[in-house]
Amino acid sequence: QVQLVESGGGLAQPGGSLRLSCAASRSITSIEHMAWYRQAPGKQRELAALLTRLGSTKYADSVKGRFTISRDNAKNTVYLQMDSLKPEDTAVYYCNARVADSDGPYWGQGTQVTVSS
Repeated sequence: QVQLVESGGGLAQPGGSLRLSCAASRSITSIEHMAWYRQAPGKQRELAALLTRLGSTKYADSVKGRFTISRDNAKNTVYLQMDSLKPEDTAVYYCNARVADSDGPYWGQGTQVTVSS
């Protein structure tokens, strides 16, 4: 089991940047994968970025080249660096973890990101 706490959301202007953090309650080195999902008003939750235990990454087409997922094992934290933000990036962003095939997924409480001038 793992608890996840997101932080770093807020208001950004188009073209601006934000960095989200997801702090885990245990070591993340053995967690199968961690990810960031997002849910815009009236839309389904969708995968934004994923990072596997072995370091492979996957991004939604809409964020490729603008978002970067990374981790700091010493801090048990996963980050989402978001650059060149667009209004359509506005959503609640959720941290997600699957510890193993039969353990998870676990979700954080979400953090609001609003991109507006």
